[in-house]
Amino acid sequence: MTFLEKYKRTHSCGELREGDAGKEVVLIGWVSVRRDLGNLIFIDLRDREGITQVVFDKGRDGDLHSAASRLKNEFVIGVRGRVAKRLHKNEKIPTGGIEVIAEELEVINEAETTPFVIEEDVKASEELRLKYRYLDLRRLKNQRALKLRHLAAQVVRSYLSGLGFIEVETPFLTKSTPEGARDYLVPSRVQKGCFYALPQSPQLFKQLLMCAGLDRYFQIVRCFRDEDLRADRQPEFTQIDIEASFITRDDIYEMMSGLVAELWEKVGGRKISLPIDRLTYRDAIDRYGTDRPDRRIPWILKDATHIFKDIPFRVTGDVIASGGIVKGFCIKEGGSKLTKKELEGLAEIVKPFGANGVLWFRLDDGHLSGVAARYLGEQHVSDLVSLFEASPPDLILLIAADHSTANASLAALRSFLGKRLGVYDSDDLDVVWVTDFPLFEWSNEENRYISMHHPFTSPNPEDIHLLEKSPEKVRALAYDIVVNGIEIGGGSIRIHDRELQKRVFGVLGIKGDEAERRFGFLLEAFRYGAPPHGGIAFGFDRIVMLLAGAESIRDVIAFPKTTAAQDLMVDAPSEVDERQLDELGLCLKRDCQKKGC
Repeated sequence: MTFLEKYKRTHSCGELREGDAGKEVVLIGWVSVRRDLGNLIFIDLRDREGITQVVFDKGRDGDLHSAASRLKNEFVIGVRGRVAKRLHKNEKIPTGGIEVIAEELEVINEAETTPFVIEEDVKASEELRLKYRYLDLRRLKNQRALKLRHLAAQVVRSYLSGLGFIEVETPFLTKSTPEGARDYLVPSRVQKGCFYALPQSPQLFKQLLMCAGLDRYFQIVRCFRDEDLRADRQPEFTQIDIEASFITRDDIYEMMSGLVAELWEKVGGRKISLPIDRLTYRDAIDRYGTDRPDRRIPWILKDATHIFKDIPFRVTGDVIASGGIVKGFCIKEGGSKLTKKELEGLAEIVKPFGANGVLWFRLDDGHLSGVAARYLGEQHVSDLVSLFEASPPDLILLIAADHSTANASLAALRSFLGKRLGVYDSDDLDVVWVTDFPLFEWSNEENRYISMHHPFTSPNPEDIHLLEKSPEKVRALAYDIVVNGIEIGGGSIRIHDRELQKRVFGVLGIKGDEAERRFGFLLEAFRYGAPPHGGIAFGFDRIVMLLAGAESIRDVIAFPKTTAAQDLMVDAPSEVDERQLDELGLCLKRDCQKKGC
């Protein structure tokens, strides 16, 4: 009879406390650490709930002690024993007040030496840990993140169900309607030469569910985008997808603010004050340089172009002459916090965003020092100090560039220095709705207007008359919600009128037959009484990342990809054999010898 047939596990390895002293218990888990002190062998036994110390005493049972001496890290074992209070508590773990005196041991499965030591402060590279992700997931930190993710999903389902939303699954194999990131394509074996696309989001399906009269829909759904990756991106990701009929933006703000507050309170143990602040897109760009502002950083951007207009300094003069701006922010007492070498090094922070460098001015007893200070007259200095409300030893940082470059560079600089100088506490929480986005933005690459969000976003009714003659001035009924400078969700009120949708397609250069070919099913649905509707999609991975205090969404996904979109554990993507390609009617062009290919 095996150990599992003989005994049932009574407790997890994170459950026992001093009040359990004297109880007979059965524990099963992995050997995390073995410490041999001669007559006593101590084992840290680990499962997903925590660690319990198990003691094997040679004086009590020599054979049992001998068996324990052969244990190695990551052996799977079962232990029966009695709980005792520890003489010396381990305050670092919840079970640190007790230990289990072993009376029976069974090795359920042995383990070879692992490629890296499984410990909380792991030393192995991320690449090695991703290759052996099933081992890395044994770390309690990672298991806590996945448990937190599970709890967050439960809270979402409970909250939305309570508001009358129903969860509906939408297809993974669907039509390619390129608009935004690249689609992942799936070839059809039955319809050779044709392809499905994996959905970048269920956008069109959720709108069709509104046309179907479902009224309120949600889904915790996998989405796919073939785009360049970074810390907060994955080729496959999870979003909380939400859509409702007969609602306004204010309805969305109220309901979804409640969802965010519920998540942070029930999962993160933090209260969010309601209602959540709102900030227009224009104000966000003007004040913070980005539509994802982190307002924990106190520095507000200000435009100093007028001060530098007539100064004989070529760096600013050439920029202003070409329609650019001089803009920046002031760091209180920053002049005493950053060395000249550090200030000169700030150029490397802004270069990736297109800026050539950072102009800096230290204020000391009413005088400014810095590379460009000698070009400033007494009135210029007075105006600059007044604009930024500066006083010694403050530091003024400026960027001279076109509007887009200046704002993006200053946003990056503000974020970098905010963290570097520790101007906020990591426990601080800033949540804000960003509203009134432009409906369109100009793409130099494509030489046309593209949607800032997506082509189904409704224009503000006040701006519809500008659609064809001044598209850049049209505001969208769109909104994002941002937590600590990270966008966690975005959405809009949708277009539900066929003719208005066709007009928006026209501005985007999607006209006539092309519109019918790509989106005909949606336009057709609008013929039959489409309700006014709108919604939002939250980045579930990003939310869990913030709740867990993780640095990357890879830390809160069970089996993530690398920044090269590879799964190192299963070696994907990988080549497939010729037979599979033949069944699909495909060949690899680089080595194809087939006639006519």
